[in-house]
Amino acid sequence: MIVKTSRPAARLAALVLPLAALAGMGTAAQADDWTPTSAIEFIAPANPGGGWDTLVRTTSRVIQEEGLADQNFAAINVPGGGGAVAWAQIARDTGNPHKLFATSPPIILVPLAGTSQYDHTNFTPIARLITDYSIVLVPRDSEYQDLNDLFDAIRENASLSVGGGSAPGSMDHISIAGVASAAGLEAADVNYIAFSGGGEAMTNLMGGHVEAVITGAGEAAGQLGPDSEVRALGVSAPERLGGPLADIPTYQEQGIDYTFDIWRGVMGTPDMPEEAVAYYEELFAQMLETDGWADARDQLGWIDAYQNSEEFGAFLDEQKEEFSEVLSELGLIR
Repeated sequence: MIVKTSRPAARLAALVLPLAALAGMGTAAQADDWTPTSAIEFIAPANPGGGWDTLVRTTSRVIQEEGLADQNFAAINVPGGGGAVAWAQIARDTGNPHKLFATSPPIILVPLAGTSQYDHTNFTPIARLITDYSIVLVPRDSEYQDLNDLFDAIRENASLSVGGGSAPGSMDHISIAGVASAAGLEAADVNYIAFSGGGEAMTNLMGGHVEAVITGAGEAAGQLGPDSEVRALGVSAPERLGGPLADIPTYQEQGIDYTFDIWRGVMGTPDMPEEAVAYYEELFAQMLETDGWADARDQLGWIDAYQNSEEFGAFLDEQKEEFSEVLSELGLIR
């Protein structure tokens, strides 16, 4: 059966369909055209000097120098609880598109250890940016020449301590416990001392309050050199890094079959609007392509490891499963 359409009705349909399409395009355009209307609070959930702080200040500087955003990215330090204090504040700011924070494994490890009620599922993933590795540092005049020297000393004297800039059961603790276990110690034998950030950990190392410090290789890169007051015993990478870290042996080179990688990225407030997420993930993707970023990345010993919001969210879920198993094996889940 053939249905005839009157000419007026056909003309009306011809008008209605394009108008509907234009309306849809307008909505998409509004989402694509979203930009911040005020300065962005970019939070490092620790004191100055640590990995989060380095990421926040480096990315903010590159974005500004490369002219990638009209609004300023204001670096703000909110220390305490291995990140928990900052996360509690950010969690109360639901939907705010002008607040971001640097993140890394503690966003999963700290809640698993029972010291934060907020984990990655309470926030909005924006992008994973880089991978870094752990590095073990001692004072320049330390008697320990390599990792095995340090662990031998710990075997003989359980009171010897290793400091780190993350909470008990979090990233630095897991990293040093893991390499110690691979070296033949019990994970619990490591007397780990938690400080509020990498900067405080380094201050206590130089003050003689801990035997060694475990921290991010990238944040330590600027402190190493011929005239440095610290030496590195080893790095958790699968192979030697470049730049100022090229001479640091890996754990595996010292007969300890263990690696640990510290990814770092950016997250936003709970339920951040989709158009804001799209803006930020594209902004950080553009940043990674700039010469300014390449220079900073190489100087800090970082490795690009970009994931967009969706990919980063799935990655975080996988990390939670893996870390849950590790923490259970080490007896660090409360």
